[in-house]
Amino acid sequence: MATVTIFTFQATWNDFLSPLIYLQKPELYTVTLGLQFFRSTYTTNWAYLMAASLVTSFPVIVVFFAAQRYFVEGITMTGVKG
Repeated sequence: MATVTIFTFQATWNDFLSPLIYLQKPELYTVTLGLQFFRSTYTTNWAYLMAASLVTSFPVIVVFFAAQRYFVEGITMTGVKG
């Protein structure tokens, strides 16, 4: 269950297309949609984009390390017979 929770959290956190379709107001955009504001038609502010990407990936890393024991245990149990 922990493995499924980790994968579901990561998929939901990194989802780009669903919020883009459903959300109409820019103030309701998710973090991944907010990263698009650092890009414009002719320029990209790479320093801010990379800094925001690092901050965005921090919750996923924290969740992984918090549940790493269960994640490894789930992978180990799938390979054990009997």
